[in-house]
Amino acid sequence: MIRVLLADDHRIVRDGLRRILEAHPEFEVAGEAPGGDEALALVRAQDYDVAVLDMSMPGLSGLDLVKRLKAEKPRLKILVLSMHGEQQYAARALKAGAAGYLTKDSAAGQLVGALRKIAAGGVHVSEAAAAGLIFARSEAGAPHERLSDREFEVFKQLAGGASPTDLARRLNVSVKTVSTHKARILDKLGLSGTAELVRYALEHKLL
Repeated sequence: MIRVLLADDHRIVRDGLRRILEAHPEFEVAGEAPGGDEALALVRAQDYDVAVLDMSMPGLSGLDLVKRLKAEKPRLKILVLSMHGEQQYAARALKAGAAGYLTKDSAAGQLVGALRKIAAGGVHVSEAAAAGLIFARSEAGAPHERLSDREFEVFKQLAGGASPTDLARRLNVSVKTVSTHKARILDKLGLSGTAELVRYALEHKLL
């Protein structure tokens, strides 16, 4: 039996994932979490074989959550399930400790296959994510590769239209902290403001 933890802030998504997995007797959905903090608490309290994580949830989320979960339970396998076919996130997620990366527009059979593969010790990425890994290698040495994981996450959110206030709330940090991250990002990328940041993201296919 493969014990699975589902972590996504949308109840309807968790319900859909549960129904898909319950159709296969080798899976047991042993826990559900609406946010990163709750997922971390559940992992600390009991053992799971695989955690299926959304990258954007309230509280602790994204790459920070992947790292924290692996620090707490090194044997836990993590499948990142993202709503975006993000070309850079796949590489960073695997580097952070995830064993798989799958986009939310994938078919149910792909999800089941991915979970079986990583539960058995393998690594899985979707075709879109695999293309992203190739692109990321071609971008090695690009200015955005010098960003820390947190800076990269802030960069992606700002380039995607999030305001500093919204981002501070989402990351559970102060607006001042977000502003500090933004200043460092602009400095590392050699940019002067948000408009150039968005243009850079588009040019490097990061949105």
